[in-house]
Amino acid sequence: MTKVRIGTSVVAVLVAVGASWAASRSNDDSSGDTAHLDTRVTFEQPSIETNAAVEGDPLPDATVQNLAGDDIAVSSLVGQPMVINIWGSTCGPCKKELPGFAAAHLQYGDSVRFVGIDYLPASDREEAFARDKGVEYELLYDGDGEFINAAGVAAFPVTLFVDANGRILRQTGQLDEAELTAIIESDLL
Repeated sequence: MTKVRIGTSVVAVLVAVGASWAASRSNDDSSGDTAHLDTRVTFEQPSIETNAAVEGDPLPDATVQNLAGDDIAVSSLVGQPMVINIWGSTCGPCKKELPGFAAAHLQYGDSVRFVGIDYLPASDREEAFARDKGVEYELLYDGDGEFINAAGVAAFPVTLFVDANGRILRQTGQLDEAELTAIIESDLL
């Protein structure tokens, strides 16, 4: 869960508690013996899109790093259809989708470039985590958030489907293997 969603949830809970308190005070008969609560408050998770819409935009010109710490210009990745999965080992949905991305890479890796961009700094632990999930495609790191900020990403995972000219065709959240392969076939092949 991102900081934005946590903050929104905390605000919603505080509003609910405040409304309950106010309702109990308005029904106070001043006897001090009993508090009455006649208002029911139901918490509802807000459905706020937290990622910027980037479909149709060019891939942001930013720098990421490889495991060795070398800078890689994201623009240098352009040249063939590409799937960019923005993930991290601390993200539950990211962990769930990595095996599906590994399988799709095995199926489409000759026609589509797969790149994982981890939002955490480059480390052997992050690399091993992805490799243990079957990932064999290229892994890059955006520990300083340059690419993620340029792409308007605030919630993870995010997958960008990019054409050979570097234009973002589609942006999604968590995907399973069937959804991923359907998008690859409809948008990139």
